[in-house]
Amino acid sequence: MVMLTVSAEVDEDIADMIGEGLDEYNIAKGGPYNHQELWILARDDDGSVLGGLKGNTGYSWMFVDWLWVSPENRKGGLGSQLLAKAEAIARERGCLGAYLETFSFQAPEFYKRHGFQEFGRIDDYPPGHATIWLKKQF
Repeated sequence: MVMLTVSAEVDEDIADMIGEGLDEYNIAKGGPYNHQELWILARDDDGSVLGGLKGNTGYSWMFVDWLWVSPENRKGGLGSQLLAKAEAIARERGCLGAYLETFSFQAPEFYKRHGFQEFGRIDDYPPGHATIWLKKQF
């Protein structure tokens, strides 16, 4: 008999066991991840952070987790600079392209202006909006 338990969290050793099992399977089927984190920060002369991009590369693609620019620095090209730098690093790492997830109220048009194309969407997530996945092949 199998007993299913439900919780909001599990012990770290259980999470590690499940993650390692999934990694073993994925690597056996898809090859090594070659996973590398990526952080790009934009700072002013005083060292204050004006914006940043967090991403990672693996399986020959870059995923953009976050791209944020402070409100007072938006519409000035800083987001474009961060994205361009991330794409250049991804190419150096041998990536074939980049992909990301954004909400409809965030920046889908910004990414489309930079050559990204929508490949997936969930409407009403969050309610009244959409989650949109975009990709760009290099």
